[in-house]
Amino acid sequence: MKVTIIAGGSRGDVEPYLALGQGLARAGYRVNVVTHENFDELVAARGLDLVPVAGDTGEVAAAMADQIEGGSFVSVMRKMAGAAEQAAVAMSQGALGGSEGAGMVLAGLGGLFTAAAVAEKRGIPFIQAYYIPFTPTAAAPSFLAAGKPLPSAGPVNRLTYTLARQAIWQGMRGADARARREVFGLAPSPRSGPWGSLRRRGEPVLYGYSPAVIPPPPDWGPENHVTGYWFPEPDPAWRPPPGLAAFLESGPPPVFVGFGSMPGRDREGAAAKVLEALSLAGQRGVILESSAMGGRGLPDSVYAIDRAPYEWLFPRMAAVVHHGGAGTTGSGLRAGVPSIVVPFFADQPFWGMRVHALGAGPEPLPRKQLTAVALAGRIRQAVEDREMRRRAASLGEAIRREDGVGNAVALIREYLHGLGERNAGAWASAG
Repeated sequence: MKVTIIAGGSRGDVEPYLALGQGLARAGYRVNVVTHENFDELVAARGLDLVPVAGDTGEVAAAMADQIEGGSFVSVMRKMAGAAEQAAVAMSQGALGGSEGAGMVLAGLGGLFTAAAVAEKRGIPFIQAYYIPFTPTAAAPSFLAAGKPLPSAGPVNRLTYTLARQAIWQGMRGADARARREVFGLAPSPRSGPWGSLRRRGEPVLYGYSPAVIPPPPDWGPENHVTGYWFPEPDPAWRPPPGLAAFLESGPPPVFVGFGSMPGRDREGAAAKVLEALSLAGQRGVILESSAMGGRGLPDSVYAIDRAPYEWLFPRMAAVVHHGGAGTTGSGLRAGVPSIVVPFFADQPFWGMRVHALGAGPEPLPRKQLTAVALAGRIRQAVEDREMRRRAASLGEAIRREDGVGNAVALIREYLHGLGERNAGAWASAG
């Protein structure tokens, strides 16, 4: 069977779906991935087929810089509505052609509405696959309500999921209507969104994080599955640059600092704060140059890298400072070292608070509140707090024992096998 995966967003957003694609390919499925054309090498390295979509996510991130630092998630969605229409049409065109002959489509938030249209147009199953809780529950509020002063009542928690879904939907509603009309020849989704029809389909909903990080709520239905993280397989051919290897061997474990694809209005200013914080904390550092440094000169105690596999790098660190993206958070927790989260927006504050609640890192430091003194204090806590380091190490061991990709693939195979048997039974009855 051919499986089409639709994945939009940054590299961190796309990589979990490539990991799922690898797992499905090993299980005998033919997998193609509809994603941005600048990820061509990344998709090819995983042995998957690319259906390229025009556009570079780095350029989109740069265009969003002022909106991200100047407003809320809802305001960012509203301001990016025009660009969203063009992106939705391009993604839909790729998905329509790429899904020809497919027996299933899979997507998360980065391809949710496009995948729903593909499933409707092709008459095929749609497996929703997320890396953040998205199904309503009374147990905890939605990620968009992270840090908000809410009553503890369960109905209020459930309401926050409805509000989060509507915030996302209303920001994409016009783009979805245009794509459904121009590309798929379908009527618009209901004004309140496609949530009701997705729920009635009764297909599995997969969650790619560890149950040790977020346990499944007791009020979730049996269609919801927390599988464990979807980590990509390590590249066996990768070797650290000689300079990085020499730096790591020349002293105690350093502190990693990197903010992924998150842009910023003042990269030079952020770089100065990071360097001062490392100095105040008395720590060596490894800096992700593309997100933090902006070409700034570095002291001998700090080494800059363009990129390195987190599964190799993070276990060699004393602590990791990052923006709180779902993928980077998972990699930090898997490494078993404390994480210091500096969230920008969206789900990042949620992950920062979750890391802190687990005892695996200090209280998150929002990007707007970043100062050298505040960051230095959190670095010292992460490096010196023995109980925090013990909890981080214990959580890392639990995550490393899990097989999130294997669990997800097994659930998909079980569902598709059962669907095939039901269809066969229906044909037999009709005959």
